[in-house]
Amino acid sequence: MKSDKISEAVVRRLPVYLRYLNELHNREVSTVSSQELGQRLDLNPAQIRKDLAYFGDFGRKGIGYDVSYLIEKIRHILKLDQKINVVLVGAGNLGHALSNYNAFLKDNMKIVAVFDAHAPKIGTKINNLVVQPMEELTDTIKKNGIRIGIITVPDVEAQNVADSLISAGIEAILNFAPTILKAPPNIRIHTADFTTDLQSLAYYLEDGKEEDGNEETQNDH
Repeated sequence: MKSDKISEAVVRRLPVYLRYLNELHNREVSTVSSQELGQRLDLNPAQIRKDLAYFGDFGRKGIGYDVSYLIEKIRHILKLDQKINVVLVGAGNLGHALSNYNAFLKDNMKIVAVFDAHAPKIGTKINNLVVQPMEELTDTIKKNGIRIGIITVPDVEAQNVADSLISAGIEAILNFAPTILKAPPNIRIHTADFTTDLQSLAYYLEDGKEEDGNEETQNDH
């Protein structure tokens, strides 16, 4: 089934299913029902069944899903059964953290090159990767068949970096810069915005908590 027929919401739920299925596999659980998945993931079981049905008939009525088989199928759907090389641009604190994040070594997805535009960072090492100058970006991407780029540069630099990645042949970008990037329709961009997530999370806090705490602090003095 073509990817343009599957909603982004469905695609984003697949890694959530995969993560929990891997937990079950590690506990040597062989089968799981959509009801059990729904309870654990706080999702409607019917939604889970519908999501998976877009890609095939993986379950058996009255039994549920074979955990190992479903892991294999979701990995294939997400293309995690093939090697996917990733490039990271921005060797700051966040770039260091992502490069050292061992989860990228799983599922055949791996950061294989790190770049930065600032001279003092060129030649330094992050997780055995030497930080390269931006002038080497295009050749490195083409030589290593890199398909995904991660951007961890300041917002004022992000669009130029995205343009460079796209020109070099990158097909998808994970953007950590707090800005909206422009790209051709065939380039997929996901933005991880910590600020927006924190601000929206604050909406759910109870009113007056901080004020009450300040009053208690003042009364203690």
